[in-house]
Amino acid sequence: MEQPDDRRYTTTHEWVQIVDDLAVVGITQHAVAQLGDLAFIDLPESGTEVSRGDPFGEIESTKTASQLFAPVSGQIVEVHTALIEELQRIVESPFEEGWLVRIQPSNPAELEDLLSSAEYDRQVVAEDDA
Repeated sequence: MEQPDDRRYTTTHEWVQIVDDLAVVGITQHAVAQLGDLAFIDLPESGTEVSRGDPFGEIESTKTASQLFAPVSGQIVEVHTALIEELQRIVESPFEEGWLVRIQPSNPAELEDLLSSAEYDRQVVAEDDA
């Protein structure tokens, strides 16, 4: 399952894409597939400060709940609140319509520590083989 090359990935299955100096964050198609039928999402408020690697929300499915982790540090400047009523957007378009938050990064160099699409693909294969 190839990921878009225009973004970076976390080992916890979030993606981040820089658009107009903002870090747009979502979860990968692999994460969506692992979760199954989505039931609920808890997202932070705009203005919330986040640190890379810290939880900023939670997504629940009919079989599990998973925390969402910030791929970069900074301030959340926009929250995709429509997802609360339209979780299907994440399933149908995790890399476009299913974005979760936009973060104003406080340390853009953190992006360099994230996985490329090829590195993320290798991680997914290794997880699936385990």
